[in-house]
Amino acid sequence: MKTIKGPAIFLAQFMSDDVPFNTFESACKWMADAGYKGVQVPTFDPRCIDLEKAADSKDYCDELKGTAQEAGVEITELSTHMQGQLVAVHPAFDTMFDFAPEQVRNNPKARTEWAVNQLKMAAKASRNFGINVHATFSGALAWPFVYPWPQRPAGLIDMAFQELANRWKPILDVFDENGVDVCYEIHPGEDLHDGLPSNAFGSYQ
Repeated sequence: MKTIKGPAIFLAQFMSDDVPFNTFESACKWMADAGYKGVQVPTFDPRCIDLEKAADSKDYCDELKGTAQEAGVEITELSTHMQGQLVAVHPAFDTMFDFAPEQVRNNPKARTEWAVNQLKMAAKASRNFGINVHATFSGALAWPFVYPWPQRPAGLIDMAFQELANRWKPILDVFDENGVDVCYEIHPGEDLHDGLPSNAFGSYQ
């Protein structure tokens, strides 16, 4: 327990168009003044980060790290909760989860491809920041069938978890190549909630 750092806080829950949460720098300063030591950066929010630029440029990442440090905090993780959720969207939830950029809305296939690419960029960006952990959601293909009536067909949950593994394995490979561990936020609404699919992901647990 003596090695635990912090406290840190997730900026996504605060960012808005209102001062001081309208820019990364001012939000970091506010958090430092409130006693926080670190911030988790939402890669979905352009007020905080340009993910594509972070994936391509270590200099840009160093600048952003410097901005945080000058404000009095450090960047602890990058987050792709929003994009991770869109890696696996059950058709029943298609409309509710269609919050991707306008160019891929109303197009589940394009939206999924966009989300997967976002995760892969986040792996490279994490490496450029020198961060070896990453926070995300898994998405959900099986969740609508947790307590259905009539009963779900035999084998459906296994099929859903296998498809989840098929979608995430290439993403996890990119994180592995970049030396970054993926940390799934587990709660109801995510297929990994009960922990059962860990075998489907092999060593990625």
